Order: sequence, then structure tokens, then C-alpha cells
Amino acid sequence: MKLPIIKHLTSFIEENDQDYILETLETLEFLTEASSLKDEELDVLGEVISNLYGALEVDKMIKEGMPKKEALNTFMKRVLGSIDS
Repeated sequence: MKLPIIKHLTSFIEENDQDYILETLETLEFLTEASSLKDEELDVLGEVISNLYGALEVDKMIKEGMPKKEALNTFMKRVLGSIDS
């Protein structure tokens, strides 16, 4: 996951609507089922999907009242904590 990408996507959600992200996720997840995809292509799709889900999580924290910067930091700490475990 890349914090700058998640931050950028969070701004997109703020300016538009999270429905765009949800529909994009549906499409990308469907694409991962294509048997013709190479491993590298699946890795790229997986990274994009992870960032989209991350942006939705950060957006949820912001909507619950957490400042954007704090929400981004909290999310990344949680991600890094799960990697370390």
C-alpha cells in the first residue's frame, strides 16, 4: 500500500463519491478472475485494489470525525502493525 496513492484517492472520494471507488473495485476484482493474466499483472491489480480499499477505510475514519492526517497515519500504523505480526 502506498500512502500518497491512498491520500490522493481519499481526496477523490471527498470531491466525488465513494460509489466510484466501489464500482472500480468490483470491476478490478472481476478482472483478476481472467485466466490470461500473468502473475505480474495480478500483482499490479492487487496493489491497486489494496490502495482503493485503504482509501475507503481512511474515508470511513474521516467521516467518523477523525482529521484526515490522523486517519491516514492511523491506517498506515495499523497496516504496518499487521505486517510486523
